Amino acid sequence: MTALLSTPERQVGVSRSADAVAVVRAAGRAPRRRHRVVVGGLGLALLAAFGARVLLGDYTITVPDFFRIVTGTDILGASFILMESKLPRAVLSLLAGVAFGVAGALFQTTLRNPLASPDIIGVTLGASAMAVIAIALWDWQGLPVSAVAVLGAVATALLVRLVAGTQGGHRLILVGVAAAAAMQSVIQYVFTRVDEYDAQLVLRWLTGSVNGVDWPTIRLLATTLALLLPITWWLARSLRISELGDDAAAGLGVSGARGELLLLMGVVLCAVSVAAAGPIAFVSFLAGPIARALNGGRTTILASALTGAVIVVAADYVGDYFVPDTNLPVGVVTGAVGAPFLLWLLARGRTGRRAA
Repeated sequence: MTALLSTPERQVGVSRSADAVAVVRAAGRAPRRRHRVVVGGLGLALLAAFGARVLLGDYTITVPDFFRIVTGTDILGASFILMESKLPRAVLSLLAGVAFGVAGALFQTTLRNPLASPDIIGVTLGASAMAVIAIALWDWQGLPVSAVAVLGAVATALLVRLVAGTQGGHRLILVGVAAAAAMQSVIQYVFTRVDEYDAQLVLRWLTGSVNGVDWPTIRLLATTLALLLPITWWLARSLRISELGDDAAAGLGVSGARGELLLLMGVVLCAVSVAAAGPIAFVSFLAGPIARALNGGRTTILASALTGAVIVVAADYVGDYFVPDTNLPVGVVTGAVGAPFLLWLLARGRTGRRAA
């Protein structure tokens, strides 16, 4: 049949094939270009928020003084304010925001539901309940509290997954909401068993705050994330395939076990962040949808991480300086933003993803 075609007809066919290939390549380049723009823009936004948190406020520090202080120069007054107050809060906000953002994106993408965040399905409250018990009833402090918070989050996630079974989706979210209510009841019961001083400590921890953090806690969280995030990135290479559904993913060679591992990584990332900074509300819930909207509806773990970091760093700055003479915990600010977003999402009926 090919031999019967004249030379001009062959040339037209080749030209059309070349045009089709060019169209496909252009279509593939556009999302990659948009992703680079989104990541670059979020990186600049994070740099601006971090700079404002460190340099501005009640005590302004110049950029040259900042670099002089962090490289070892002692400037009276400025060194203490930067190294013991501003910089630790900014660094912890950045690390916790990255972890919460990645955890939320993993939950929402793997379960294919924008409501499937650690805040909604009880993981955060599981960590909080164990930490409250350790602080209020066992008089624990420091690293032991962080350890039991991680165990509480993992135990709650495993319980929710066991009860929900293999159905996933909406069933897992409903079971998670029930588990969150149970953990909230445990927290409220503990409040009835403690004195006023312990109740204040517990309430401050439950709100989610980066105030008063120490450098050992920051180093521990940074080391943990340095180990967890590369593993998460390696596992998340097939995340877009997992969005197609279990059957389609299995047909393309992606096993369900990888999805379970991604959920476990999301639980652990959320747990270590809660252990370091408390349950900062709605960051996991907000970061994924915002990053996905900026990226044209496509999932991006890196953009979700940057979005979470921008949210926490900016919220800490707003909480510290927006209301004069009042230092609002960062969890209050994120909760004030996240709760209306949740109501808006429910009002629009976007509780699940459309089938392709």
